[in-house]
Amino acid sequence: MCGIGGWFGRHEAFDAKSLIAALRHRGPDGEGLWRDPGGRAALLHTRLAILDLSETGAQPMGWEEFRNSNCEFGNDKQNARFQIVFNGEIYNFHELKAQLISAGESFEGTSDTEVLLRLLAREGKAALPKLAGMFAFAFYDRESGHALLARDAFGIKPLYYTEKEGCLLFASEAHALRDQVAATQPNGTALRDTLLWGTVPEPATLSDGIEQLPAGCFVEWDGAVAKLGRWHNLRFGAAPAPIDPVATTRTALIESVRRHLVSDVPVGIFLSGGIDSTAVLALARQVLGPSADLRTFSIGFDDPSYDESTSARRTAELFGASHTEWHMTSQEGHAEIAGYLAAMDQPTNDGFNTWCVSKLARSNGVKVVLSGLGGDELFAGYNSFRLVPKLLRMHRAFNLLRPAVAALFNLASVGSRWHRVGAYLRGPGTPLAAFHVLRGFFNEAEARELVLSLTGQDPGPVDWRCDDLPDGDLDSVSFLELTRYMRNQLLRDSDVFSMAHGLELRVPFVDSRLFETISSIPASIRLRFGKQLLLDAVPEIPEWVRNQPKRGFRFPFQEWMRGEFGDVLSAADKRTTVPLGAWYRRWTLAAVLLKAFNNPVEPQLSANLSS
Repeated sequence: MCGIGGWFGRHEAFDAKSLIAALRHRGPDGEGLWRDPGGRAALLHTRLAILDLSETGAQPMGWEEFRNSNCEFGNDKQNARFQIVFNGEIYNFHELKAQLISAGESFEGTSDTEVLLRLLAREGKAALPKLAGMFAFAFYDRESGHALLARDAFGIKPLYYTEKEGCLLFASEAHALRDQVAATQPNGTALRDTLLWGTVPEPATLSDGIEQLPAGCFVEWDGAVAKLGRWHNLRFGAAPAPIDPVATTRTALIESVRRHLVSDVPVGIFLSGGIDSTAVLALARQVLGPSADLRTFSIGFDDPSYDESTSARRTAELFGASHTEWHMTSQEGHAEIAGYLAAMDQPTNDGFNTWCVSKLARSNGVKVVLSGLGGDELFAGYNSFRLVPKLLRMHRAFNLLRPAVAALFNLASVGSRWHRVGAYLRGPGTPLAAFHVLRGFFNEAEARELVLSLTGQDPGPVDWRCDDLPDGDLDSVSFLELTRYMRNQLLRDSDVFSMAHGLELRVPFVDSRLFETISSIPASIRLRFGKQLLLDAVPEIPEWVRNQPKRGFRFPFQEWMRGEFGDVLSAADKRTTVPLGAWYRRWTLAAVLLKAFNNPVEPQLSANLSS
């Protein structure tokens, strides 16, 4: 929806214009700046107009309950007591608005921002559990000088903050804060964890002192000190188990898709040719009816082992969608790499697919899209649901023989999954450590060695505990996929690389109300491998999608790295102190060097990035 930023506290050094410029790509439809007349705060907003396209939906937005009945709503908004900047969508805002009207409120416009502002003015942080949607916002009370920052339950929308000289500074992207705060040293622990996982785990960033507000959390600012709190915990089985899991799942999915289609502009769908995006398309067709205009977008390739464009095109035709496809060559892919790296906020080994398909959708006039992201985590679509429990059993079974077995796995090629199994068997054998075998890039020793060579400091050992895990191996894997891989990589990449093109990406599978319903279904049914519950709940998914092997929304990086993309990885080859082996390890290290050390990955690319 937009980019937000600003600060609380008295400080003249922060530059609002440069902060707006750093976030302008997120909201190309307009921008606004509000400064507290008392000099204690500033809020700024770059707008992607989705709901209430008029000026009544513009931000920053102010409101005060005027006691003089002759005073029209909206007078003196500059001096209004309550102010907000908000990024995201509150999908149940019509429901909340009706409740507020019943309580005596009246509204000037039709935006969800206005509803959120009034609700927060009445209830403060107690309003957070009532919100169904994706959001990050900053709310300010001029009278008290207090502020509230908050982020949605799953962390779909990002929010970064830092405290400096008695001020709390915040923004939608970390790089916008780095531009405002004096250069900081790379965070060694965050560097280590980025090399372990291929992305920066929240709440860290690569810059000391700049943190990401964790999902489901808030920060209260009392005018001098920021206090972190949590308003949402991911809990499995919070609701009673349903009698009919399939019917319950279908109803919950339809309601989630219905919520995510709320918009004053057309909504498109990313269609990969797989089960999840096809399910979203099928359910959107049911919600909107047979005559509604549906637009789908996908990427195709010459290599048939990666290309799913035929399946996606056939699926779009089945559901009567207007389909747009970019059949990408490696030369075209190489032409996108400079823009992709420039848009990258924190290092990541992924996201290029989102960058490309977002560019395709936006260039075809679409401002909002739905994605199937989250289906694998909810319905056991990943191999981790089979392999992590096996690894846990293996660690227990070998016991005293583990050192000898680990030595055998160490003979595998460096960087391979089998090599990580050897490191796992030498370690504590926790679910998080087993998960790293599937989702990791470098092992702990390699990551520490690389950080030592880059910074001169050893970041220390990794804590492989995860205290919040639910009972049961399958639910534990689902929890880790949702809170580690999805939250720290897939959702972050989806936000950054879609918003780089001024495109809002919505994820109907990543919905707190949907999760509460689905997670009440026993894991033995919900997490049958291969997403069987989802297939049963959406029988419209055609056979050519059901029966194809899972491949995901992939790009032929490995092949391209041998050709047009090979020059991108030269910095990693020059700076590494451990064997790199697999291309994705080289890619991860190159991204770290570029984003943490401003190390150009290749001369011509560096020139492109600075132009």
